[in-house]
Amino acid sequence: MSKGTTIKKELKQAAETAEDLTNSRTLEVLARTGFAVSGILHLLVGAIAVRLAMGGTGRADFSGAVAELATMMPVGPFLLWGSFGACAALSLWQAGDAIFDFNHQPTKKKAKNKAKAGLQAIVYAVLALTVLHFATGTGTGEDNRRATSDFTVSMMQAPGGVALLVLIGLAVAVAGVAYGMRGPMKSFEKHLRMPARGPARIAVTSLGVAGYVAKGLVLLLTGLLIVIATIKEHPEDSTGLDGGLRALRDQPLGPYLLAAVGAGLVCYGAYMIMRSRLARMTK
Repeated sequence: MSKGTTIKKELKQAAETAEDLTNSRTLEVLARTGFAVSGILHLLVGAIAVRLAMGGTGRADFSGAVAELATMMPVGPFLLWGSFGACAALSLWQAGDAIFDFNHQPTKKKAKNKAKAGLQAIVYAVLALTVLHFATGTGTGEDNRRATSDFTVSMMQAPGGVALLVLIGLAVAVAGVAYGMRGPMKSFEKHLRMPARGPARIAVTSLGVAGYVAKGLVLLLTGLLIVIATIKEHPEDSTGLDGGLRALRDQPLGPYLLAAVGAGLVCYGAYMIMRSRLARMTK
């Protein structure tokens, strides 16, 4: 057997091993737990948003939510490490979908689903890193806000960075609109093994509709904030999710709108916890 043939065989075996790992029952269970962790963090972000609407304090983003999770002594450290493992597993599961799944679908649909899974893998990897910073004692409630602002500054200083930032902001805003539309259209139901008709089904649908609308709105606000901060050349104003929610609070009837969005995020968190059990994990 030639050296080239041996290498190809080894690469094929490695790919098959990786595919088996990403489709394993153990990883599926951990990935489902990742949905639940995401739900808990959204619950906390929503609760912080409601608190801000009522004149309270806090950072209404994931670093702020994880910071609150870390204060739940004496179980805080265990929650953090468990959350990190679950989010990392969900990121790996989504990466496996992006690499190995959807191959039987038409080219256009396959590319769309692989891209969507790849983006989800990145989102959960970033969430896992956020939790890891707190688990190792290096995280603060300012992490997400500072990271977004620093990223905007760096991009604005790079050649073509301003135009790219505007495009990124617009892409996030458009994604927010698309995300929000999933609620009224109930398109999220196709990703779930929906309960039979009855109170359970009504609860899942209601939480999903309200949650996706709220989640879409905050993504829209975050994207618009990036665009506005870039155009006005004030990168310090690009402050991510927390900044978007605070900007909403400063509008007419803002506290009421913020409280409604916070309640919607709580609904989204509850939906994600249900999704951990109901999600269709196989293709």
